[in-house]
Amino acid sequence: MRIFDPWNSPLCTCPLKYSLHPYTGCSHRCLYCYATAYIGRKPSSPKKDFWKRLRHDLRFVNRELIIELSTSSDPYPPLEEWLYLTRVALEILASNNMKILITTKSDLVIRDIDVLLSTPSAVMITITSLDKDLIKRLEPGAPSPARRIHAIRILSNNKVPVGVRIDPIIPGLNNDPYMLRELVHKVVDAGAMHIVTSTYKARPDNFKRLIEAFPDLSSYWRKIYYEEGVKIHGYRYLRQNIRKELLKPVVTEAREQGITYATCREGFLDKEYFNSPSCDGSHLIKYSPKYNEFQGSVKKSYRLL
Repeated sequence: MRIFDPWNSPLCTCPLKYSLHPYTGCSHRCLYCYATAYIGRKPSSPKKDFWKRLRHDLRFVNRELIIELSTSSDPYPPLEEWLYLTRVALEILASNNMKILITTKSDLVIRDIDVLLSTPSAVMITITSLDKDLIKRLEPGAPSPARRIHAIRILSNNKVPVGVRIDPIIPGLNNDPYMLRELVHKVVDAGAMHIVTSTYKARPDNFKRLIEAFPDLSSYWRKIYYEEGVKIHGYRYLRQNIRKELLKPVVTEAREQGITYATCREGFLDKEYFNSPSCDGSHLIKYSPKYNEFQGSVKKSYRLL
């Protein structure tokens, strides 16, 4: 467990928090994954002595900070269904009354609702499109959009605060304005309280995977990212006006639905694109049934010091 540091990105607006990864690699195999540039592309595998190391780290943490599972490797890969590595980690965190933020593409998270209700927590589920055929190509190891929306509904019905990441939006693939607005509408109807969205930022490895999977878009992407785009902190960004146009349907629909919304690593902090206390959904934790109890326990622990 360590302090989350998104490679010192000057555009990151995440609050100070811990990042915890029960697994290395990721079996969802998303073509656009940014983390493969740093850790390689490999299936999920359990970390050695993970629970022991977690218990050790908890002796030294700042109890006021959130612990996020996970920022670069999904905490609910298929093998979690029988390994319970994440499940036991949540139980350990809950027994220490830690605040938890889960970010996942998997509906397996609903298995652990009982643990999430025992400590201040919130869940962010990533859904990049309602098009199940596109998702099979773009995120071949991840559950279908329908399963993820079902998970949102189950979490919400059980009082677990939940938000959605529509991230990334890739020009030519999942940027249809009407489909994006429909996606926001459906997840809000299922119980989502917050939306965070961003555009795809190209790196050589994930760009190569995308053009191999969608060769018809190769020339278009090369033009808008490498000829007309800009390089920011190691990533190829689209021009600002294009990014705003791609994000607008999401934030507009979120605003009309009356929920909080934010953009991720875009640099757009005005109210049109960012009206939320946090980008990552961590502010949702205050709506957790256990949040007030947590606040009291933290104050009490300080009085005892």
